[in-house]
Amino acid sequence: MTASVIMAMGPVDELVAEQLSPFGELVTAESAAEQRVLLPDTIGLIARATSQVDRALLDAAPNLRVIGRTGIGVDRVDLEAASTRAVPVVVTPTAGTRAVAEGTLALALHLLKKLGRHTTLVREGKWAQRNRLTAYDLDGATVGLVGYGRIGRRVAELARCFGADVLVSDPYLDPADGITVTGLPRLLKSADVLSLHAPLTPETRHLIGDAELRQVKPGAVLVNCARGGLLDLDAAHAALLDGRLAGVGLDVYDPEPPADHPLLHHPDVVLTPHIMGISARAWQRTCVDMATGMAAVLGGGRAEHVANPEVYQEVPS
Repeated sequence: MTASVIMAMGPVDELVAEQLSPFGELVTAESAAEQRVLLPDTIGLIARATSQVDRALLDAAPNLRVIGRTGIGVDRVDLEAASTRAVPVVVTPTAGTRAVAEGTLALALHLLKKLGRHTTLVREGKWAQRNRLTAYDLDGATVGLVGYGRIGRRVAELARCFGADVLVSDPYLDPADGITVTGLPRLLKSADVLSLHAPLTPETRHLIGDAELRQVKPGAVLVNCARGGLLDLDAAHAALLDGRLAGVGLDVYDPEPPADHPLLHHPDVVLTPHIMGISARAWQRTCVDMATGMAAVLGGGRAEHVANPEVYQEVPS
C-alpha cells in the first residue's frame, strides 16, 4: 500500500492533499479500527484537537516521520514519546489568532449586551420588560487578560478599538510601552471582562477557582477561549448564582466534549463547541500552515513551528 497521511478526526482542506501528495496518499481515518489498519504504513499523522496521539498509537506507526496538529494545543499528544522517536509535532500557532481573538470579543459582547436574555424576551412577547435588563459597553470598560501571547495581544488590540482599557497579568511578560501589567489579584478586582489566554500546565490548572472568583469585580463577565482546564466550573457556577459574575462565555472545556454541568444550563452562559479558531478563513490557513510544516519535514527539512523543538537539537559527539 502507498504510504499514507492519516487524519484521525475528519477531513482537512483539499489544499492539504495537494501539498502532501508528493509524499503519499492522504487518507481519512476517523475510527480506531481504520487507523489500526493504516498506521504501519503511515509516514505522517494529522491530529485534530480531540485526537489522542499516545505512546501506543506511536508504537503502531514505526514509519512515522511527522505529526501535524491543526492548532497549537498538544494536550492529547504524547510529546515525550514523539521526541523519543525523533518525530516532530508540527503546530500552527499563528493561523487562528485573529479568529480566536474575534471570538473572544464576540462572547464578551454577547454577555455585556445580554443578547441571550434579550432574545428570550422578544421571543416570549415580553417587549414591555426590555428596560429591566441593563446592557453594558466595552467602551470605557476594563478588559483583564490572563496571559498575553499571540491571541491575548490581538484581543488587547481589538478591545482598545472599542475604547476599552486593558490590564494584563502574565508572569512571563516583560513590561512594554502601552501595556499595563499587574498581578492577578489587582486584575480580578478591576476587570469588567476577564479573559483567559494562558496555556494549560499543571501550575495553571484551575488557575481561576473559588478563591480567585471571590476577588472579582461584582458584575464582571468571564470568557475562556484558551483551555478548559484553566477554569473551575463549580466555582464559576457558584459565582454566577451569587452575582459575583454576570456571565460566562466558554469555547473550551475539560474534557471535550464537555460532561454535563449545571453551569452549562445557566441563562447567563453562552457556549460554543471549541470553534472560535476554525472560521472558514482561519481553518484554511491552519490546514495550509500545517501541511507546509509537514511537507518540510517529509522533504528532509525542518518545520518552522514544532511543539517539541528538542528533536532538532544536535546530538553531542
